[in-house]
Amino acid sequence: MIEVINPGLFSLIVDGGRQGRGALGVPLSSALDGYAYRALSMLLKNDRLAAIEAMGPNFAVRFSAPLVCALTGARVRAFLDDDPVADWSSFPVRTGQTLRVRQILQGARYYLAFSRPLVLDEFMASFSTNLDARFGGYQGRPLAKGDIIETGEDRDVPPAFVVPSSIPDLTPPHRLRVLVGPEADHFSEEDLAGFFSADGPFRYRVSRSANRVGIRLEGGPPLTFRDGVPRSIVSEPLLPGTVQVPGDGLPIIVLYERTIGGYARAAVVCRADLPLLAHLRPGDAVSFMKISEEEARLDHEEAVGALKIQEIEGADH
Repeated sequence: MIEVINPGLFSLIVDGGRQGRGALGVPLSSALDGYAYRALSMLLKNDRLAAIEAMGPNFAVRFSAPLVCALTGARVRAFLDDDPVADWSSFPVRTGQTLRVRQILQGARYYLAFSRPLVLDEFMASFSTNLDARFGGYQGRPLAKGDIIETGEDRDVPPAFVVPSSIPDLTPPHRLRVLVGPEADHFSEEDLAGFFSADGPFRYRVSRSANRVGIRLEGGPPLTFRDGVPRSIVSEPLLPGTVQVPGDGLPIIVLYERTIGGYARAAVVCRADLPLLAHLRPGDAVSFMKISEEEARLDHEEAVGALKIQEIEGADH
């Protein structure tokens, strides 16, 4: 089993999400950083991992059985008892050892998974936690100090690491590549030209109103609605990464916990940049750059192909 010694600022169980349930109003609730989650899957050779998504320093778990642990996502300083371990890698753990993340160096959310599967109930073919409805994950809630997560039989997984060239740079300022949204024509042409230019005046800061539901931006010029255009719309479906604009004109980036919304959709973050949204921290600078659908497709294919791991030859496991 795995015992939560310190849950950090916020930690919960995630996986690839509840696919295909949006029409029922059930959101994905997946790992916010899909790239980091896919790296875990490759390191542990398991496409259906239940993983821990965590934030903040001092997160710690203790292991009651030997296994292999993998750590990806935000760049962190982590230790197994008193010995440092590398992030974006997998490594063996002995019975009784404690893994502790002491410092966040870059980014916001980091991910842990294990060669022993977590014993959890699936809900709608997913282990992910839906916080609003309180189902999935560990009792439908964030992890707390003293929680015990049972584990299954161990799998033989060799320690490995993600090659350095595959590890994303999470240093702000952040430039998000976007496609034009369905209601972009609700805004003035002059504002849109500036908004869709990474070097234009429409630069923002991440506000403190940022969580798994969405990221509210501030500190930049509001988008101006055209005369006669309503400042809300009939609720429409939302994709992760949709940039909604409420009446005050300041953008909100939707994440993975909503399926519909009633604000104009000015843009949609391209798929290749969705993992970066997991790492936007309050105060980080954000701008947008319009790209074409073909560019977005090629960028996604490049990101998928960039992820490579290497096994550690001769390591004990």
